[in-house]
Amino acid sequence: MAGAVTAHLDHTAAQRPQHINESGLVRIILITIALLFLALVVVLPLVTIFMEAFKKGVDVYVASVTEPYALSALKLTLLTAVIAVPLNTLFGVAAAWAITKFRFRGKNILITLIDLPFAISPVIAGLIFVLLFGAQGFFGPWLDERGIQIIFALPGIVLATIFVTFPFVAREIIPLMQAQGTQEEEAAASLGARGWQIFWRVTLPNIKWGLLYGIILCNARAMGEFGAVSVVSGHIRGQTNTLPLHVEILYNEYQFSASFAVASLLLLLAVLTLVAKSIIEWKAEKIKS
Repeated sequence: MAGAVTAHLDHTAAQRPQHINESGLVRIILITIALLFLALVVVLPLVTIFMEAFKKGVDVYVASVTEPYALSALKLTLLTAVIAVPLNTLFGVAAAWAITKFRFRGKNILITLIDLPFAISPVIAGLIFVLLFGAQGFFGPWLDERGIQIIFALPGIVLATIFVTFPFVAREIIPLMQAQGTQEEEAAASLGARGWQIFWRVTLPNIKWGLLYGIILCNARAMGEFGAVSVVSGHIRGQTNTLPLHVEILYNEYQFSASFAVASLLLLLAVLTLVAKSIIEWKAEKIKS
């Protein structure tokens, strides 16, 4: 009997995750390395931003973030996000619904196209829009005849932002909807529920936390996008400069305190995004438990 118990305990110990059997010294070393890396790569730069932003005092900081060009850049950044994020949300939900709930030819092509912005440099993406909608682009003459301006204006900035951010919502909820399967939707349909009823009462409640998480990631990327927006914006102060572009201009003009002050606004927006992300993750885990 004792031999059987010993054999069972040995078998149980062998099945434990490897990290449980590591010595305390190994765990301390690994944790220390991780914390030092985070302190050097993440914490130190963030602290530096605020130190440089307030280096010349609170008055200079307030003046830097409230001057007209900075406020214009902030408004344009928020406006771009307000337009791009809902559109990407609609696309993400529609694409995820089609991919996970239906069988059709070209599904793998659609999945590949959704991942395309991850593989293309944002600068190249911006250049594509210039070649399409610029004055010498494919649609440029036609747009110019009708007085429609895409490049170096808000529409171009929104298009570039949409392109680089549209995978986030779809990629967040596609695996979730695939794991859930179609049984609940099929059961609702067999009971007489229609398409919209199935979506609002069955599908959406099951994916709401993943959807919100994807929206937050999409919003964070939309507000911080630099490469694609830099190509299509024209860098017109007070008109087509978003916050990241305004930071670059101030820094290139050696207005270091002002550039770091405006950068701190982006950082604060990022912190709010992370707080919202953490709250959503906490609520999702609480519901699961």
